[in-house]
Amino acid sequence: MSDHPGTSDTPDPLDAFEELIAEETDRDPDLAVIEAGSRTLRTQGGGSPQADVPGRPEDPEVDKALREVETELATRWGETKLEPSVARIAALMDVLGEPQRAYPSIHITGTNGKTSTARMIEALLGAFELRTGRYTSPHVQSVTERISLDGAPVSAERFVETYHDIKPYVEMVDSAQEYRLSFFEVLTGMAYAAFADAPVDVAVVEVGMGGSWDATNVIEGDVAVITPIDLDHTDRLGETPAEIAVEKGGIVKQGATVILAQQPVDAAQVLLKKAVEVDATVAREGLEFGIVARQVAVGGQLVTLRGLGGEYPEVFLPLHGAHQAHNASVALAAVEAFFGVGAQRAEPLDIDTVRKAFAAVTSPGRLEVVRRSPTVVLDAAHNPAGAEAAAEAVREAFDFSRLIGVVGASGDKNVRGVLEAFEPIFAEVVVTQNSSHRAMDADELAAIAVEVFGDERVQVEPRLPDALEAAITLAEEEGEFSGGGVLVTGSVITVGEARLLLGKG
Repeated sequence: MSDHPGTSDTPDPLDAFEELIAEETDRDPDLAVIEAGSRTLRTQGGGSPQADVPGRPEDPEVDKALREVETELATRWGETKLEPSVARIAALMDVLGEPQRAYPSIHITGTNGKTSTARMIEALLGAFELRTGRYTSPHVQSVTERISLDGAPVSAERFVETYHDIKPYVEMVDSAQEYRLSFFEVLTGMAYAAFADAPVDVAVVEVGMGGSWDATNVIEGDVAVITPIDLDHTDRLGETPAEIAVEKGGIVKQGATVILAQQPVDAAQVLLKKAVEVDATVAREGLEFGIVARQVAVGGQLVTLRGLGGEYPEVFLPLHGAHQAHNASVALAAVEAFFGVGAQRAEPLDIDTVRKAFAAVTSPGRLEVVRRSPTVVLDAAHNPAGAEAAAEAVREAFDFSRLIGVVGASGDKNVRGVLEAFEPIFAEVVVTQNSSHRAMDADELAAIAVEVFGDERVQVEPRLPDALEAAITLAEEEGEFSGGGVLVTGSVITVGEARLLLGKG
């Protein structure tokens, strides 16, 4: 096994956590644990989000090389144009020598929570001294975020080098196929090649869309993780949870272990039937594993999780919302399954290592605080289910006296459903648009927003910088100490661009 980086002279946050609890001997023990977790998080600088979301390379030559690669990738089909088949990516894997078979993998699909769950799985595996590769999408700010090694995005230099390594093989496959490899297919090939070259002990792979015909689905995942299924991409995946589950269930391979988050009944039935067909073992949230207890803490929450091997008490998770606690329970069960807990062994994983891993988890753009006075929060919710989870988490974790929304959405999403989910918590909403060609026109979005919020609560600012300025001004109207805040949401692209404008990355 590879050495886990960063463990030599770095202070152990768990030690600080225990010391802070010991200092609170005259207080209620549960309150002491919550406050200690919060204070430990603050001493770590809130998880250092800039490290997770790289900016442009400082070296002009490296920046130029990365831009050239980005330009070449942009000539290919984008992620919204699909020809549902794994034929092209399979052909690429063949000429590359099947790099995806060089390591075991954990494969993740679902509608919401995939990236956060992947990051938690990665943190847990790394804490147990495994070298990890993580492939997620879409990116918040830099395309290099999509491919991570040892818990951090690959450098721009390595990204460029990997692209040029596989480029001749990509062109070979392009010439032999009816359609050229897409943007996402090339990135998937790069990720699998980079993981084999590293080499990694385990790959954590998030699907791009669906499952059966997704480009990532040339791996044989030892563990298949299915986060909650809801309606999204209905034009491609199906119009009911059950129809969508058919596609997403395609990642479940013969003899695998399936970690199943709580699902709509019809989706669960489809997934369980698929597991039986391929002789897969199933662990279900709420039955074989789940959340025992959860308390809000400053900077996150304190959870007690029941895993496949036993109970994990008082785990500090520096992320907001019940949905993130559910993601944590799924991630823990996935890692237990990977290590054989519940099958070959009955005892739980080391609790101190689990606590340390979860305390270090970050998830940029997921209820991420990027500014204070007024507080500005970013969340990449882009479908009604995600928006409902985010809205509930905001109610629970933040004490805003007046919350202003900044919403920029893609034209192919259920924008009305997203706005309706946020309507109860937004005093006013500033509608805008991001720079993507997929962005919904601000005036079109405003027309829907007026129907949901009423004309007096909607402001239109087509440029995102103007929208942020307008929202911050509205939040400040009640005074510096009034508790006003801003939530930027509606699209990963909107969140990423806002993050850059607000000085992150």
